[in-house]
Amino acid sequence: MDGRGPDGGLPVKTFTPPGFIEYNPETELIFPPALKKHAFRPLAFGNKRKRWFRPVTLAQLLEIKRAYPGAKIVGGSTETQIEIKFKALQYPVSVYVGDIAELRQYALKDDHLEVGGNITLTDLERVCEEALEHCGETRGQIFTAVHKQLKYFAGRQIRNVGTPAGNLVTASPISDLNPVFMAADAVVVAKTLDKEIEIPMADFFTGYRRTALPPDAVLAAIRIPLAQEKNEFFRAYKQAKRKDDDIAIVTAALKLRLSDSGVVEVANLVYGGMAPTTVAAKQANAYLAGKKLAELETLEGAMNALGLDFDLQFGVPGGMASYRKSLALGFFYRFYHEVMQALGGEADAQAVPELERDISTGTEDKAAAAAYMQETVGKSSPHVAALSQATGAAQYTDDIPPMKNELYGCLVLSKVAHAKLLSVDPSPALNIPGVVDYVDKNDMPTPEANRWGAPHFDEVFFAEDEVHTAGQPIGLVLATSAARAAEGARAVKVEYEELPAVFTIEEAIEKESFFDCFREIKKGDPAAEFSTCDHVFTGTARMGGQEHFYLETNAAVVIPKPEDGEMEIWSSTQNPNEAQAYASRVCNVKSNKIVVRVKRLGGGFGGKETRSVQLSSILALAAQKTRRPVRCMLTREEDMVTSGQRHPFLGRWKVGVNRDGKIQALDLDVFNNAGWSWDLSAAVCERAMSHSDGCYRIPNMHVRGRICKTNTMSNTAFRGFGGPQGMFIAESYMSEVADRLGMPVETFRAINMYQPGDETHFNQTLTDWHVPLMYQQVQDESDYAARREAITQFNAEHKWRKRGLALIPTKFGISFTALWFNQAGALVHIYHDGSVLVAHGGTEMGQGLHTKMAMIAAQALRVPLEDVHISETATNTIANASPTAASASSDLNGYAVLNACAQLNARLAPYRARLGPAATLQQLAHAAYFDRVNLSAQGFYKTPEIGYTWGANTGKMFFYFTQGVAAAEVELDTLTGAATTRRADLKMDVGRSLNPAIDYGQIQGAFVQGLGLFTMEESLWLRAGAQGAGALFTRGPGAYKIPGFRDIPQVWNVSLLKDVEWQDLRTVQRSRGVGEPPLFMGSAVFFAIRDALVAARRQYGVEAAVGEDATADGLLRLESPATAERIRLACADPIVERSRVRPKEGEKSFFIAI
Repeated sequence: MDGRGPDGGLPVKTFTPPGFIEYNPETELIFPPALKKHAFRPLAFGNKRKRWFRPVTLAQLLEIKRAYPGAKIVGGSTETQIEIKFKALQYPVSVYVGDIAELRQYALKDDHLEVGGNITLTDLERVCEEALEHCGETRGQIFTAVHKQLKYFAGRQIRNVGTPAGNLVTASPISDLNPVFMAADAVVVAKTLDKEIEIPMADFFTGYRRTALPPDAVLAAIRIPLAQEKNEFFRAYKQAKRKDDDIAIVTAALKLRLSDSGVVEVANLVYGGMAPTTVAAKQANAYLAGKKLAELETLEGAMNALGLDFDLQFGVPGGMASYRKSLALGFFYRFYHEVMQALGGEADAQAVPELERDISTGTEDKAAAAAYMQETVGKSSPHVAALSQATGAAQYTDDIPPMKNELYGCLVLSKVAHAKLLSVDPSPALNIPGVVDYVDKNDMPTPEANRWGAPHFDEVFFAEDEVHTAGQPIGLVLATSAARAAEGARAVKVEYEELPAVFTIEEAIEKESFFDCFREIKKGDPAAEFSTCDHVFTGTARMGGQEHFYLETNAAVVIPKPEDGEMEIWSSTQNPNEAQAYASRVCNVKSNKIVVRVKRLGGGFGGKETRSVQLSSILALAAQKTRRPVRCMLTREEDMVTSGQRHPFLGRWKVGVNRDGKIQALDLDVFNNAGWSWDLSAAVCERAMSHSDGCYRIPNMHVRGRICKTNTMSNTAFRGFGGPQGMFIAESYMSEVADRLGMPVETFRAINMYQPGDETHFNQTLTDWHVPLMYQQVQDESDYAARREAITQFNAEHKWRKRGLALIPTKFGISFTALWFNQAGALVHIYHDGSVLVAHGGTEMGQGLHTKMAMIAAQALRVPLEDVHISETATNTIANASPTAASASSDLNGYAVLNACAQLNARLAPYRARLGPAATLQQLAHAAYFDRVNLSAQGFYKTPEIGYTWGANTGKMFFYFTQGVAAAEVELDTLTGAATTRRADLKMDVGRSLNPAIDYGQIQGAFVQGLGLFTMEESLWLRAGAQGAGALFTRGPGAYKIPGFRDIPQVWNVSLLKDVEWQDLRTVQRSRGVGEPPLFMGSAVFFAIRDALVAARRQYGVEAAVGEDATADGLLRLESPATAERIRLACADPIVERSRVRPKEGEKSFFIAI
C-alpha cells in the first residue's frame, strides 16, 4: 500500500514478502522412469549435400567408418564447430558418437587406467580424482597432472562436452593433454571392424595435425600407466597469455625414473608449443639417461641439450621464439629442483612453487556518498534494466524479430593490406540458391555518396580502385539467411595486384607516411631551459592498441518504408545522429526521412561512435535498392577486422630535471598509428598531447603530435580517447627519470605534482584539485609505507618471486575537444496518470546513463523513480544529438533533462500552490491538462566557458577534470612471466555522485579494462601467411585475451573522495563524469610489474645508471602491454639470457605489433 512520508514528501511503499511452502524433499519431482528405460536407437538422415549418423553401439560406428572412411566423428564438436564457422570447412558425412556407452566407460587396472575415448573431460577430471584416491599420490602422479591441466583447460561448458579422443585426433601442437599422455607412455587403443590396434603415444603424431590412426579406425580408449611406487617423478606445466580458459603458449609433461642410487633410468620430457607436433626432447632425454641426477653438471647438460632440441628460429610460426625457449628451459629447471627437493638433495627450493592466488575480496566505501544523498539523486538505485538484462529479457538490435521478405547481409572484405583491385566478380555468389543480390560502389547514387568520415571524407563505404587495409569492405551479399549470405560472400571472386604496405609507427616515421596534421602545445622555452638543468634524460615510451571487445558486435536492421523514401534504422550505435546523416547521404534523401532508433547497446567503449556508421549506411543502401528490410550482425571476427581499435602510441621524450627532483623542462614527440584513414585520430592525438603532463607541473613544455598513416584498419575512439596513452607516456618518463636520479618514484611524483591553482601546459588553471590529498589518503589507507618495506624484504628473500608496488594518480579532462559536440537536448512528457516519459540524446550501453537521467527527472518532478520511463534514443525525438562519448553524457543530457523539467515545474507551479504540497503529479497533470497547459517540454544545454584555440594555446580546453589515485601490488613468477595482482586500492573524486552504485561499477569496470590494456591485451598482425600479409591475427577470443576472473585483484578496495568542497564544479549535483577517467588507474598494475622487474633485474646486477643519460646500461624500458612474454624476457636471469633468439640477417618476426 502507498502512504505519505512523515514530511509529506514522496510516497513510501511497503513490501510484504510472499510466503513460501516449506521445502519437503519427498515432493521433489523425479526423473520419469519410462525415460530412464528408454533405449536409444540408431539414426540416419540427410540429403545429397549432408548426411548424419547417430550409432548407439561401437559395432555400428565401425560399420559406418568402413563405409565412409572420411566421415567426421563428432563428440563435443568443440573443434569441428570452429572449423565450420571460421574455416568454412564442409563435412558431407558426420557421425555423432555421444550416445555410444562403450566409448564412455573406464576401468582402473593394476598397472593402468583405461578410459573410453569419448568420456567427457569433466568426467575425466572425476575419474582422475577416483584413481588418485585409490592409487595414492605417488602412483597417481600422472592423474594429478591430467587433473591439473584440465583445471585450466577451456571453460566448464567446453569440458562438459569435450573429449580426450577429440584432443588426440585433433593433434594440436599446443594441446594441454597430449604431452601428458605422451610423457606417461600412454597407449591409444584404436578399433576397426576387423581388429584392435595399440598405438604407443610416441608414435601417434606423424605431422602437423596428422596422426597414425587408420582411416577406417576410431579411437576407442586410452590406457594411462600408473607411476612406479618409488623413484618416479611426473609433473605437467602450462603457460598461456591468461591463466583461465586459454590455449597454451608452451605446455610440458616431464617424467624421470631413477634407480635407487639416483641414476636416471628413464627420461621423457615432452613439450607442446615448441614444434609442429607434440614432441619429445630427444637430445635431452638421451643426455639424461644414465646420468646421476644430483650432480651439478647434469642440470647444466640437460639445459644445453634442451637448447639444442628447441633451437627455434627468430621468425618461427607462432612467434615468441625467445619466450617459448625460456619456458621450455624454465619448466625443466622447476621440475629438476622439485625432484631434488623430494629426494632430499641440494635444490633451489624457491623455483618449485607455482604462482597461486586467493579468491577475490574487497570493499566499497558505502558511506562516502551518504552525505550527498537526496530523495532520489545520490542514492544507489539499481540500473533500471538490470533485471531484464540479467534474465535475458532485454532486447538488443539483432533480437528484433525477422520481418516479412527480410534479407541478411554479409560483407565481402579485402584479404590483403594494400592492393589494386583488378576485378570483382559476384556471379559465383549470385548463382547460389538463396542469394538475392550484390551491392557495391556501383549502387551509390553519386561517387561522393561513397565517401564518409567527416570532416575529411577520406574513407569509402565500398572499395573503389584500391584496397588500403585487410578487412576493408568491397561489397555486400544479400541472401535469405545469414548462412547463405556468408556462403555467398566467400564465393565472390576478387583479383588483387599487391602494393607495398606500411604497418608500424616506426615504418611510418621512416617512410614519412603521415596525415597532413601537425599539432603542438608549447609553454615556456624547454630548449633554453635544458642548458640550465642538472640532468637531461631521453627515452621512448610505446604502448599497443586495444580491441573494444563489446559483448554485442555491430548490428543494424534497416526497414524501408513504402512512401517518400522514408526509412527506419535500428542500430547498435553510440551516434544515431551520424548514422542518420550518412544513411541520408547514401540513399540520396533528406535526413527528415530517416529515423534511427537505439534501444540499447551491448557495450560500446567508443567502438560504435563512428565505425558503426559504416554498417548501417551500407545496409540502408541495400534496403533502398531491394526495397526489402535488411539485417546484419557482424561475427566477432568480422567486427574485429573491420571496426578498428585503440590507437597504438609512441612517445620520444627529453626531460630536464634538477638534483632536487624538480622537473624543469619536457620536450616530447607523440605519434599515433591512425590506420588507413583519419577517423578521429587527430582528436585522439590532441587529447594525448593535453594529457602528456600526467598530474605534474612542468614549467617548460613543448609537445608535438603526428598521425601515422598505415595499411591497417582505421583506429578509432576507445574509452579514454588518447588520454590513457598520453598519461602512460608521462608515467613512463617519470619512472625512468626517477631511476636515473636514484629516487623513489613515489617521492619524485609528489615533488612534481600539481597543486591547487597551478596551470597546465595548455594554460588551464586547476580548480577543485584534490589529487595531492588523495595521493596521501591512498597511501595512508592502504598502509603503503609498511607494505613497501615488506615487499623489499620479500624480494630480498625470494629468487624467483618478486613483488612490486605502484601509486599512480590520474586526471582526465571532461569535455569534447570538438567544441560543437558539447550540447544536448531532451524531451520530457507528463501523462494524465502522472507517469513521465523522458527522451534524451544519449544512448544506453550498460553504463547506466538512462538510470541517471531517470533519477534526475524523478528528483526534479518529485515523483518515484519507477514512474519515470526512458524507452529509446531516436533521431525523431532528439535531433542533432552528440555522440554518447567523452564521459560528458551525464553532464550534457542531465542538464538538458533538468532544463525540460524546470519548464514543466514552472507550468505546474500554480497547481502545486492551489492543490498543496501533498498533491501527486497525477493530480497536478490532470488539473493542468484541463486548463490546456502544455505538459511536454524540450530542454537544451551547452557547456559554458570552454573553447581552446590550438596554436595560440589559449582558452579553456576542459570544463573540469575528474581525478583519482590507485595503488596496486603484484607478484611475479619470474621463471614463467606469470603475474597476479595481490591488491588494488582505488580512490576517485567523482564529486557528489548521482548514483554511487553505478559509479562504483564504472570505476571497477574501467580499472579492469585498463588492467587488460596495460598488461594482457595484445593485438598482432601476420607478416605473411594464408590469411595474407597484414591480416589481423588476434581476430577473436581464441587469440585475443581480455581479463578473466583470475586477473582481477585478490584484494580490491574502492572508495570515493568525501568531506571536501567543490567550489567551481557546476554540473548536476556537482557530480563528475566517471566513464573514462578510472581506466588509466589500471596502469598501476603495469607500473607495479615494472617495480617488481626492477628488483628482479637488480639481483643479477642489471639496473639503471644513476646520474647519467647512458643508453647501454640496465635501465628498464618496458613496453605496454606488460604481457607474460615481456615480463619474462625483462628478468635478465641466466635462463632467459641463454634462451634469447637473435634474428639472422634479413629475418623478421612472425607477428607484427603495429
